[in-house]
Amino acid sequence: EAGSRRSVWGLMVTAGVSGTLVALYAVVTPFVTPALRRVCLPFVPATSTQIQNVLKMLENRSGSLVDIGSGDGRIVIAAAKRGFKAVGYELNPWLVWYSRYRAWRDGVHQNTKFYISDLWKVSFSRYTNVVVFGVPQMMPELEKKLEEELECNARIIACRFPFPCWVPDHTTGEGIDTVWAYDMKRSRGCETKILEITPETEL
Repeated sequence: EAGSRRSVWGLMVTAGVSGTLVALYAVVTPFVTPALRRVCLPFVPATSTQIQNVLKMLENRSGSLVDIGSGDGRIVIAAAKRGFKAVGYELNPWLVWYSRYRAWRDGVHQNTKFYISDLWKVSFSRYTNVVVFGVPQMMPELEKKLEEELECNARIIACRFPFPCWVPDHTTGEGIDTVWAYDMKRSRGCETKILEITPETEL
Protein backbone atom coordinates (compact mmCIF):
# COMPACT_ATOMS: atom_id res chain seq x y z
CA GLU A 1 0.00 0.00 0.00
CA ALA A 2 2.87 2.40 0.82
CA GLY A 3 4.46 1.65 -2.51
CA SER A 4 1.18 2.29 -4.28
CA ARG A 5 0.83 5.67 -2.54
CA ARG A 6 4.37 6.63 -3.51
CA SER A 7 3.61 5.68 -7.10
CA VAL A 8 0.46 7.80 -7.18
CA TRP A 9 2.30 10.69 -5.55
CA GLY A 10 5.10 10.38 -8.06
CA LEU A 11 2.65 10.46 -10.97
CA MET A 12 0.96 13.57 -9.53
CA VAL A 13 4.29 15.37 -9.12
CA THR A 14 5.38 14.40 -12.63
CA ALA A 15 2.06 15.56 -14.07
CA GLY A 16 2.27 18.84 -12.16
CA VAL A 17 5.83 19.56 -13.26
CA SER A 18 5.03 18.62 -16.85
CA GLY A 19 1.97 20.88 -16.87
CA THR A 20 3.98 23.77 -15.46
CA LEU A 21 6.70 23.32 -18.07
CA VAL A 22 4.16 23.23 -20.90
CA ALA A 23 2.45 26.38 -19.63
CA LEU A 24 5.81 28.12 -19.18
CA TYR A 25 6.87 27.12 -22.70
CA ALA A 26 3.61 28.43 -24.15
CA VAL A 27 4.05 31.79 -22.44
CA VAL A 28 7.80 32.30 -22.81
CA THR A 29 8.45 30.93 -26.30
CA PRO A 30 6.74 33.80 -28.19
CA PHE A 31 8.87 36.30 -26.29
CA VAL A 32 12.23 34.75 -27.11
CA THR A 33 11.69 33.32 -30.61
CA PRO A 34 10.55 35.18 -33.72
CA ALA A 35 7.07 34.66 -35.07
CA LEU A 36 6.72 33.27 -38.58
CA ARG A 37 7.21 36.14 -40.98
CA ARG A 38 8.85 37.02 -44.29
CA VAL A 39 11.93 38.45 -42.55
CA CYS A 40 13.10 36.97 -39.28
CA LEU A 41 12.41 39.72 -36.74
CA PRO A 42 13.11 38.47 -33.21
CA PHE A 43 11.71 40.21 -30.16
CA VAL A 44 14.42 42.29 -28.50
CA PRO A 45 13.02 44.73 -25.90
CA ALA A 46 13.92 48.38 -26.32
CA THR A 47 16.24 49.73 -23.64
CA SER A 48 15.22 52.71 -21.51
CA THR A 49 17.87 54.77 -23.32
CA GLN A 50 16.43 53.85 -26.71
CA ILE A 51 12.97 54.87 -25.56
CA GLN A 52 14.26 58.23 -24.37
CA ASN A 53 16.06 58.75 -27.68
CA VAL A 54 12.87 58.00 -29.60
CA LEU A 55 10.93 60.44 -27.45
CA LYS A 56 13.61 63.06 -28.07
CA MET A 57 13.03 62.67 -31.82
CA LEU A 58 9.29 63.16 -31.23
CA GLU A 59 9.68 66.51 -29.48
CA ASN A 60 7.57 69.24 -31.09
CA ARG A 61 5.82 66.59 -33.19
CA SER A 62 2.09 65.89 -33.23
CA GLY A 63 -0.35 63.68 -35.05
CA SER A 64 -0.70 59.92 -35.07
CA LEU A 65 2.11 57.49 -34.30
CA VAL A 66 2.71 53.88 -35.28
CA ASP A 67 5.34 51.44 -34.03
CA ILE A 68 6.14 48.80 -36.66
CA GLY A 69 6.92 45.56 -34.87
CA SER A 70 5.78 46.92 -31.52
CA GLY A 71 6.94 43.96 -29.41
CA ASP A 72 5.75 44.34 -25.82
CA GLY A 73 4.35 47.82 -26.51
CA ARG A 74 6.79 49.92 -24.52
CA ILE A 75 7.38 52.50 -27.30
CA VAL A 76 3.63 52.85 -27.97
CA ILE A 77 2.91 53.25 -24.26
CA ALA A 78 5.71 55.81 -23.79
CA ALA A 79 4.41 57.84 -26.75
CA ALA A 80 0.85 57.69 -25.42
CA LYS A 81 2.07 59.13 -22.12
CA ARG A 82 3.42 62.07 -24.15
CA GLY A 83 0.00 62.71 -25.65
CA PHE A 84 0.18 60.77 -28.92
CA LYS A 85 -2.58 58.55 -30.22
CA ALA A 86 -0.28 55.57 -30.66
CA VAL A 87 -0.74 52.30 -32.51
CA GLY A 88 1.39 49.17 -32.57
CA TYR A 89 1.50 46.43 -35.20
CA GLU A 90 2.94 43.10 -34.15
CA LEU A 91 2.61 39.63 -35.68
CA ASN A 92 3.10 37.78 -32.40
CA PRO A 93 -0.31 37.49 -30.64
CA TRP A 94 1.17 36.88 -27.20
CA LEU A 95 3.10 40.13 -27.38
CA VAL A 96 0.01 42.02 -28.55
CA TRP A 97 -2.08 40.73 -25.66
CA TYR A 98 0.71 41.54 -23.23
CA SER A 99 0.99 45.06 -24.72
CA ARG A 100 -2.73 45.64 -24.21
CA TYR A 101 -2.41 44.55 -20.61
CA ARG A 102 0.56 46.89 -20.05
CA ALA A 103 -1.33 49.82 -21.60
CA TRP A 104 -4.31 49.12 -19.31
CA ARG A 105 -2.01 48.79 -16.28
CA ASP A 106 -0.31 52.12 -17.09
CA GLY A 107 -3.61 53.90 -17.65
CA VAL A 108 -3.11 54.76 -21.34
CA HIS A 109 -5.28 52.09 -22.96
CA GLN A 110 -7.65 54.75 -24.32
CA ASN A 111 -4.83 56.33 -26.34
CA THR A 112 -3.31 53.08 -27.60
CA LYS A 113 -4.26 50.31 -29.98
CA PHE A 114 -2.41 47.11 -30.77
CA TYR A 115 -3.06 44.95 -33.81
CA ILE A 116 -1.97 41.44 -34.69
CA SER A 117 -0.79 41.95 -38.24
CA ASP A 118 2.03 41.39 -40.70
CA LEU A 119 3.67 44.77 -41.38
CA TRP A 120 3.87 44.01 -45.11
CA LYS A 121 0.06 43.76 -45.28
CA VAL A 122 -0.62 47.10 -43.58
CA SER A 123 -0.74 50.56 -45.12
CA PHE A 124 0.91 53.23 -42.96
CA SER A 125 -0.34 56.13 -45.06
CA ARG A 126 -2.43 57.68 -42.28
CA TYR A 127 0.44 58.04 -39.81
CA THR A 128 2.67 61.09 -39.46
CA ASN A 129 5.15 59.52 -37.04
CA VAL A 130 6.59 56.06 -37.67
CA VAL A 131 8.91 54.14 -35.35
CA VAL A 132 10.79 51.10 -36.63
CA PHE A 133 12.84 48.52 -34.73
CA GLY A 134 14.04 46.48 -37.69
CA VAL A 135 16.85 44.26 -38.87
CA PRO A 136 19.19 44.96 -41.81
CA GLN A 137 17.49 42.43 -44.12
CA MET A 138 14.14 44.23 -44.00
CA MET A 139 15.26 47.86 -44.18
CA PRO A 140 15.65 48.23 -48.00
CA GLU A 141 12.17 46.87 -48.73
CA LEU A 142 10.60 48.79 -45.84
CA GLU A 143 12.26 51.98 -47.08
CA LYS A 144 10.51 51.58 -50.44
CA LYS A 145 7.18 50.77 -48.81
CA LEU A 146 7.23 53.82 -46.54
CA GLU A 147 8.36 56.12 -49.34
CA GLU A 148 5.37 55.02 -51.41
CA GLU A 149 2.83 55.31 -48.60
CA LEU A 150 3.74 58.23 -46.33
CA GLU A 151 2.88 61.88 -46.80
CA CYS A 152 5.52 64.61 -46.94
CA ASN A 153 4.91 65.67 -43.33
CA ALA A 154 5.81 62.25 -41.93
CA ARG A 155 8.85 61.48 -39.81
CA ILE A 156 10.34 57.99 -39.62
CA ILE A 157 12.42 57.05 -36.60
CA ALA A 158 14.68 54.02 -37.02
CA CYS A 159 16.25 52.26 -34.05
CA ARG A 160 19.33 50.02 -34.03
CA PHE A 161 19.69 49.98 -37.82
CA PRO A 162 19.41 52.92 -40.27
CA PHE A 163 17.76 52.86 -43.68
CA PRO A 164 20.20 52.07 -46.52
CA CYS A 165 19.51 54.96 -48.91
CA TRP A 166 17.98 57.79 -46.92
CA VAL A 167 20.23 60.34 -45.24
CA PRO A 168 19.05 60.98 -41.65
CA ASP A 169 18.00 64.50 -40.72
CA HIS A 170 18.74 63.90 -37.04
CA THR A 171 20.75 61.31 -35.11
CA THR A 172 21.05 60.73 -31.39
CA GLY A 173 22.54 58.10 -29.11
CA GLU A 174 25.37 55.70 -29.73
CA GLY A 175 25.88 51.97 -30.15
CA ILE A 176 22.71 49.90 -30.00
CA ASP A 177 20.85 52.91 -28.60
CA THR A 178 21.41 55.00 -31.75
CA VAL A 179 18.24 56.48 -33.26
CA TRP A 180 17.95 58.00 -36.74
CA ALA A 181 15.14 60.37 -37.78
CA TYR A 182 14.14 60.89 -41.41
CA ASP A 183 11.77 63.60 -42.57
CA MET A 184 9.91 62.55 -45.67
CA LYS A 185 9.81 66.07 -47.09
CA ARG A 186 13.61 65.89 -47.44
CA SER A 187 14.07 62.21 -48.16
CA ARG A 188 11.53 62.36 -50.96
CA GLY A 189 12.49 65.85 -52.12
CA CYS A 190 9.08 67.36 -51.42
CA GLU A 191 8.88 71.10 -51.84
CA THR A 192 6.31 73.51 -50.57
CA LYS A 193 4.54 75.07 -53.47
CA ILE A 194 3.77 78.76 -53.25
CA LEU A 195 0.67 79.72 -55.14
CA GLU A 196 1.10 82.85 -57.17
CA ILE A 197 -2.00 85.01 -57.22
CA THR A 198 -2.27 87.23 -60.25
CA PRO A 199 -4.12 90.49 -59.69
CA GLU A 200 -7.42 90.90 -61.42
CA THR A 201 -7.41 93.30 -64.31
CA GLU A 202 -10.10 95.87 -64.68
CA LEU A 203 -12.28 95.60 -67.74
